[in-house]
Amino acid sequence: MMRFKLLLGIVMISFSSFAATVEKDTTAEKGTVKYWDASHLTLVNRIQPDAPLFQRLDETKYSGVTPTVKRYFTYSTGIAIAFRTDSRNIYARWKTKAEKPGVNMTLIAQTGLDLYIRYNGRWVFAGVGIPGHTLTHQSPIVEHMDNSLKECLLYLPLFDKVENLEIGIDKDASLEASPVPFHHKIVVVGSSITHGASAARSGMAYPARLNRSLGFEFPNLGVSGQCKLDSFLAYIVADTEADAFVFDVFSNPSPAQIEERLEKFVAIIREKHPDTPLVFLQTEVRDSGMFNRKIAKYESDKRRAAEAGIRNLKRLGYKHLYFINPAMELGDDHLATVDGVHPSDLGFERILDKLEPQLVKILHKCKID
Repeated sequence: MMRFKLLLGIVMISFSSFAATVEKDTTAEKGTVKYWDASHLTLVNRIQPDAPLFQRLDETKYSGVTPTVKRYFTYSTGIAIAFRTDSRNIYARWKTKAEKPGVNMTLIAQTGLDLYIRYNGRWVFAGVGIPGHTLTHQSPIVEHMDNSLKECLLYLPLFDKVENLEIGIDKDASLEASPVPFHHKIVVVGSSITHGASAARSGMAYPARLNRSLGFEFPNLGVSGQCKLDSFLAYIVADTEADAFVFDVFSNPSPAQIEERLEKFVAIIREKHPDTPLVFLQTEVRDSGMFNRKIAKYESDKRRAAEAGIRNLKRLGYKHLYFINPAMELGDDHLATVDGVHPSDLGFERILDKLEPQLVKILHKCKID
């Protein structure tokens, strides 16, 4: 017993010394960091330019929008900050709105930050801003780098509203806004899969990955669980300038809703975008339907309704309309989702392996290179 108490005392002294060292280092660090308001830097992947700062859309602009979708419009989903710095260390402090933790995603994806640095011509993961459990967050993102000038791309949270954001660098370092590092604008409209559930980090959602791999802006108009071919969403698309649109719009609606709404949805968009390429994606085959026969039939009926709807649109004479089918292939080993529906990072990797070459071929045909 005496020996145990002695060992415990040594451990407590050691821990106290360690804690004091950490506190000392943190205090010293605060005196060597300067913070910059990220609102003065370059924002990329915005859906519409008149949206409030760090938001995808102005939630007050459109009528008929459900309260849930209005809240989603205030999220920073897909938006990234482009900047250059020669700092050896990059930090962030930011404030978000109160959102309950999602059950099928990481807190880093929902509320945190995701940094990439261009290295040998590629955007390479550099670090994350880890959020706290309050509305205000402060975190190192990457430390102990060299002092070369680095081109950075910082993705904002997928499922939260960012009230403000500051980027911290070494006091003797510089930071400046980058020119927009992408050309062309391909807006992606869709379900929770497009929104980013269940990517581990915000930069791992498939529109963000296409963003970096193809060098185009890919604004993310995913509205988790709410992308049901509603007319209000078609009017928003119609009001949005883009070189092309990609639609994951067969994941959320029922078979009957697809049959009833698809033609009107496309007609509204075509009034403002008569020649803009519209690329529709067939929905995934859900792992949740492997043994659940009710889900399997429902999802199969949805895919058939989507195929029939696209055939009907082509019969009606719509041009520059494309259908990638299958488009969201997860493999047949049932290892690529978090919950039988939402892709993990492995799932997004498999989707992109098949989707990206087909999408590139379509965009090339439309002279979007």
